[in-house]
Amino acid sequence: MSQALPISRLVNVQVNLAPAAAQMQNISTLLLLGSSNIIDVIERYRDYLSIDAVAADFGTSAPEYLAASLWFQQAPQPASLKIGRWAKTATAGMMKCGLLSAAQQLMSAWTSITTGSFKISVDGGAATDVTAISFAAQTNLNGVASQIQTKLQIAFPGATCVWNSNYSRFEFSSSTTGAASSVSFLTTAATGVDISSLLMGTATSAGAYVAGGIVAESAVASVAVFDNSFGQSWYGLTVLGGTDADSIAVSAYIEAATNKHIFGVSSQDAGILSAAGTTDIAYVLKQTSPKRTTVQYSSSTPYSVCSLLGRILTTNYSGNSTVITLMYKQEPGIIPETISATQINALEGKNANVFVAYNNNTAIIEKGVVSGGDFLDIITGTDWLALAIQNAVFNLLYTTSTKIPQTDSGNQLLTTTIESVCSQGAANGLLAPGVWQTGGFGALSQGDYLPKGFYVYAPPISLQNSADRSARKSVPIQVAAKLAGAIHTVDVIVNVNR
Repeated sequence: MSQALPISRLVNVQVNLAPAAAQMQNISTLLLLGSSNIIDVIERYRDYLSIDAVAADFGTSAPEYLAASLWFQQAPQPASLKIGRWAKTATAGMMKCGLLSAAQQLMSAWTSITTGSFKISVDGGAATDVTAISFAAQTNLNGVASQIQTKLQIAFPGATCVWNSNYSRFEFSSSTTGAASSVSFLTTAATGVDISSLLMGTATSAGAYVAGGIVAESAVASVAVFDNSFGQSWYGLTVLGGTDADSIAVSAYIEAATNKHIFGVSSQDAGILSAAGTTDIAYVLKQTSPKRTTVQYSSSTPYSVCSLLGRILTTNYSGNSTVITLMYKQEPGIIPETISATQINALEGKNANVFVAYNNNTAIIEKGVVSGGDFLDIITGTDWLALAIQNAVFNLLYTTSTKIPQTDSGNQLLTTTIESVCSQGAANGLLAPGVWQTGGFGALSQGDYLPKGFYVYAPPISLQNSADRSARKSVPIQVAAKLAGAIHTVDVIVNVNR
């Protein structure tokens, strides 16, 4: 039986699906770097959406929890937080087993085993059989881990095995630390009932992995790891338990990094309140005028800057009239400072911030600056503007199915894309109409009024030199952006006529 001809013989339609647009660097997430032995140096970080999730991993007394609490107390509440592992001291080698299934977590899967065994190597030594493990009397998986540890320590004194109920897995650790510290995957022993697979600890067990120990790393070395490996996924940073020397080194790194970040430093050093003090971290950092480091003083709270960062990083640049200044904002969880005018003048002279009480029963953040003296909202706002323009132009090039021609019309596509970002900057309150007070370009001259708050200029393609044209570069595009600024203080003169 013959078949009808396909319609594609006459009309052939194909669909070309454009690639999904690339995401801009995350500028609303804080990275807390801490040294608690919860996250290993292979996993390196965990994402948290709530304080209860942090408490489940770290408890309620660890520095990571105390700092995260200030972050999540802010209003509006930040959406996410990263907590990363800083190997402040040398770390132990570990082997983390895979996730146990619901059936593997039933005690009936364990209590029938009285001669359990597996083979393991610790610290690079010969693989050794661990045998005669009985679970007959155990009532929970913590007891299972305890029985394993008892037999494990016969072969490898000090080595541990614990049950992690949060992640439903067994975790093995060496008693040593440093680069030579290690724990191998499990294999089958020569005798007994093999439990290596039941433990999900073999090399082929889904989710199982080994994390070798490492030597202690400096704070700045740890920051460099997180910037190089995960730098697009976080913006704010604070280091828990660092020294002033650590803060100075990290500040210099953040200032020079390609990825854009803000580094927050908390200080309880009362020397900040003295104009004569020259050893406190605020004074020292001010000398190098960093634009990406901010210091907050709090006499009672060692992680106060987390609250400050929590307020500024919740800025929604996609909204209307959403850009904020930190001045006059609140810090939930921070005890306000009661200080004198002389002390706050000294503190502000060092470009430090404080949550300070006023005599009208209010408390506010003052002034919201970076160590170089600029207002922090200017740095975060212009970072958003630069990243948004970069991402928009990249996506124009990336999602175009043909090409952006090297013509005036091609340049127009680029400038229109940039103008759309600047328009959002005017809508969210970062930019505003005003007089251009510096040298001009294109049709813009010093003293001209910018009615939209911005001006985007691309020279004619005919002016481009042949080398740049051969290299397929665009003409240089220049943007004039007028910041909206913010009013922080007010002088009022009242004239009274009798």
